[in-house]
Amino acid sequence: MQKEAKARIKINDLLQKSGWRFFDDANGKANITLETNAKLTQKEVDALGSDFEKTKNGYIDFLLLDEKGFPYVVLEAKSEDKDPLDGKEQARKYAQSLNVRFIILSNGNLHYFWDLERGNPTVIIQFPTPTSLQHFEAFKPNPKRLADEQVDEDYIVLTQKSDYRSDPRWADEKERQGLIDTEALKFLRPYQLRAIKALQDSGGKGNDRYLFEMATGTGKTLVSAAVIKLFLKTGNAKRVLFLVDRLELEDQANKNFKKWLSKDYTTVIYKENKDDWRKAEIVVSTVQSLSFNNKYQKLFSPTDFDLIISDEAHRSIGGNSRAVFEYFVSYKLGLTATPRNYLKGIDPEKLNSKDPRAWERRQLFDTYKTFGCETGEPTFRYTLLDGVKDGYLVNPVVADARTEITTELLSEKGYAMMIEDENGKEEEQSFFHTDFERKFFSDKTNQIFCKTFIENAVKDPITGEIGKSLIFCVSQKHASKVTQILNQFADQLYPGKYNSDFAVQVSSNIPDAQSFTVNFANNNLNGHTKFLEGYRSSKTRVCVTVGMMTTGYDCEDILNVCLMRPIFSPTDFIQIKGRGTRKFTFAHKEKDAGEVQEARIPKDKFKLFDFFANCEYFEEKYDYDEVLHLPPKTGTGGGEDGGGINIDEIVITQPDPLKTFSEKAVGVEGMKIDRKLFEKFETTITENPFIKQKYAEGDLATIEDYVKDEIFDKPDEFFSLDKLRRSVKADRRISLREFVEKAFGGITNFKSKDELLEDEFEKFVAINKPESQYAMPIKNYLKAYITDNEIRDIIEKGEYTRLATNPKLNMADLEAVNGWVEKVPEYVKDYVSLNAYM
Repeated sequence: MQKEAKARIKINDLLQKSGWRFFDDANGKANITLETNAKLTQKEVDALGSDFEKTKNGYIDFLLLDEKGFPYVVLEAKSEDKDPLDGKEQARKYAQSLNVRFIILSNGNLHYFWDLERGNPTVIIQFPTPTSLQHFEAFKPNPKRLADEQVDEDYIVLTQKSDYRSDPRWADEKERQGLIDTEALKFLRPYQLRAIKALQDSGGKGNDRYLFEMATGTGKTLVSAAVIKLFLKTGNAKRVLFLVDRLELEDQANKNFKKWLSKDYTTVIYKENKDDWRKAEIVVSTVQSLSFNNKYQKLFSPTDFDLIISDEAHRSIGGNSRAVFEYFVSYKLGLTATPRNYLKGIDPEKLNSKDPRAWERRQLFDTYKTFGCETGEPTFRYTLLDGVKDGYLVNPVVADARTEITTELLSEKGYAMMIEDENGKEEEQSFFHTDFERKFFSDKTNQIFCKTFIENAVKDPITGEIGKSLIFCVSQKHASKVTQILNQFADQLYPGKYNSDFAVQVSSNIPDAQSFTVNFANNNLNGHTKFLEGYRSSKTRVCVTVGMMTTGYDCEDILNVCLMRPIFSPTDFIQIKGRGTRKFTFAHKEKDAGEVQEARIPKDKFKLFDFFANCEYFEEKYDYDEVLHLPPKTGTGGGEDGGGINIDEIVITQPDPLKTFSEKAVGVEGMKIDRKLFEKFETTITENPFIKQKYAEGDLATIEDYVKDEIFDKPDEFFSLDKLRRSVKADRRISLREFVEKAFGGITNFKSKDELLEDEFEKFVAINKPESQYAMPIKNYLKAYITDNEIRDIIEKGEYTRLATNPKLNMADLEAVNGWVEKVPEYVKDYVSLNAYM
């Protein structure tokens, strides 16, 4: 009885949180009835057999009503120690007797939502709201219609311009391309049609999860638009959520969907339309903006979207983002450019945590598993080699360039130097490529990198200037150095052509960096080229970045990609390399003797500069097209042409005397500041224009960096994270991101430790979907493992006899978890920040 009572209390709370009412109030009439008699015949009772509670007349624990007071949802409740699915057939009979489509099965800890018109019960962590169910009720999935819909190459064009075939320009073959260009019509390529057909075949077989593995530059967003139209047009979706993992991709997807689908469907970015997103059929959002502090649970009901598309799926279903993805009851499509190849031979049960790429391999494996492709075969695959063979993509010319120093940095022994410590004692210290620009600084090496790049870069075929380029650096500090060096070279080589805008740093610490990426793609970053009047190409030729332009950045006329950093992630390497693979035609018109002359030169290659043997590291059998010979190092002091290094750049040995000193007594006002510290911090950051702009953009990572650099530990306030934590008297370590969200109203209060633990359990359930009988033991085990250092040590070392003296967990508790003993620690290591619970 106690377990039944606990289950009822939890279920009551979940119902009320989701907008259901036990009593009439200002929001409307009560829409929950309790224990409503549902008479069944003895024959029906006998048919239910052991699944039926042994009473002559069953009852519905909760009957949820629609806005007119008619039966809407059957909620079958079980006690905490019973499996909610035990009441499955009983609930089905009740629902059918009342002509009800929806069922919720719950024991207070584990919940299932069941649409009788669709398929099997699905795990949920929140109950659907009445409003969300109204939307979902209009959703009538029909796999046959999905499979039978005719999708041809003009599927998108028919939405853009339905009468294009009757346009005179279409009938005239000479004018046809002009019509396509003027109207920006997007015809689907043959392989894109094959991708959609593969999804239709899979959907027709009853599958509701799909994965497209398509190389960078093959039009995954366009395919997504076609899939969205397919689902919306056939009634297999009423509303779609498109998830991305970067702000620039959010804006890019929104603009593309509007260009291609706006005549039939409405697209919005969620954060810009928080009040009226329900009016749109397509909602675009970064997964980060929804995952922080479990916002997705407060903003959406599990039935608000019928199709979820995860762009860069290998990234956006990692970490807490996975819980967002699994939260919704819907069809799910993942998009990734990362190939399965490097997963060959990987045993997911034996991933070595000491391997620096183990997490990435597990993440990619989980991507396949999440989308129902455990065998490693996606719903559809189209590789870079396929794209090059079919003439849609171009391969790089690899320029493998190494200085003497970087050659030694790349060796097993590393680059050895005699370093003098603070006591004047010399000892040999070795540096490796992982240390470059972090522990090991060499301006001379960076000079050689930049000189080699400028002298060997592919030129724009129309103007002969350096082709548009992306350079990837180790850090923001490194990017700043490289940008400065490139602009100095450009000023010497091309007098009057640039004004310190040949190269521009594009990283999160630069204001308006996001707009730089857009302007660079649109060929107007800092204006247009000065090399040829009327030629539309960006004056800025090089964007120097760290990670902002690695994924999903569409700039077709990139001619050089430069790696001034070592890369250890196959995913990152593939994505960065993919920035140059898109085809492009360089074109310019000018009058000559009264006639218009047009030059059209197709892009047939791009150059990949590799200063850290990344290609060799990832593609040992790659046939290099070009090896650049760098100027040799001369002398040991780092001369003009040398790659030498100044020892002072590694260890600063000279004294660093105190420059200023002041004292200020803390009086009564200071004590008041201590008490009001968080209020002052809120005012400080909410009135800061840069922080306000970044918060509006949803760029919390940049805000965190900015606060640490520009606001913390500054006179006169001396804000710090520790002081802020003490000021709110929380029972755990509040993160800086939470303080920022609280200041801007993103969250109303800081969750307690126990509330966070409940959240972690819900996410564990959403991702792993354990059997009901293990739910409570897993919850206890998960909480204990997260909060107790000794328990973590016991489990990791397998010293289970030590549990005899531990008050939080004993051997009986561990045995009750059954096969989940190892999966809980793995989940915690992958998804949970233990720092928050200290």
